[in-house]
Amino acid sequence: MRAYRVAYDGRPYHGFQRQPDVDTVEGRLRSALVRLGVCERGEGLPERYAAAGRTDAGVSARAQTIAFDAPAWLSPAVFNGQLPDDVRVWASADVPDGFHATHDAAERTYTYYLYAPTDADRSGHEPVDDQRWADAVDALAGTHDFHNLTSDDTGTERTVGIDWTRDGQFLVVRFTAGGFCRQLVRRLVSLAAAVADGSAPLSKVDRVLSPEPISGPDGVPPAPPEPLVLTDVSYPDVSFTRDEDAAEDARAVFTGRRANARATARVADHIADGL
Repeated sequence: MRAYRVAYDGRPYHGFQRQPDVDTVEGRLRSALVRLGVCERGEGLPERYAAAGRTDAGVSARAQTIAFDAPAWLSPAVFNGQLPDDVRVWASADVPDGFHATHDAAERTYTYYLYAPTDADRSGHEPVDDQRWADAVDALAGTHDFHNLTSDDTGTERTVGIDWTRDGQFLVVRFTAGGFCRQLVRRLVSLAAAVADGSAPLSKVDRVLSPEPISGPDGVPPAPPEPLVLTDVSYPDVSFTRDEDAAEDARAVFTGRRANARATARVADHIADGL
């Protein structure tokens, strides 16, 4: 058994988990393993395969984790030779035979980059009050039944840690838990942001966390997926070894994507500022 750390830009994909007739990250991983002869053509995956999480369409990852029965020669660098540039394997670890990438994860951390200007601008975003944001986050953190913030019917009681920092016009928000309900992080962001910009009162947090169901216009929609990153998945007694060549390759890929994104943003600035 070997576990692999996978980084990817989730924006072009219809989520992580394989689905028929659409492009997914897991589908790309499986196609690479078929070309490498690690699993057979058809619908199957390698023996004892599992993944740490199922990120939504548009959500990216720095440390998604997959594990399966892998041949000794399948290094991250070899794996990357059959993957698209926006999916990069960068570390690996030998793990016990009974290891399961989903069930053995002790903690998962997601990071959300929320555009949150403190003053009105031309983007259409309402200005955010950091104190109102802090009050909402404090009320949402801890152990609650989040049934009104997910489409899941079971397993909705969770203990979620939330910490955040302001970075210019962004709030960088980190969510940590043993596991997350479907869309929970994005709905937590959405609710806290609504309180912070004044479009919802702080009392709405108590209403959402109450046992009574919320539906219709009082519900909380998920925040956009693109600013969300699966940052870390921790496993007790598992130590990952960085493949320096693979990690440098991944760093170069995402540095190039950062440069392209900055150039695109400058073009948008040029157009907006001239109108």
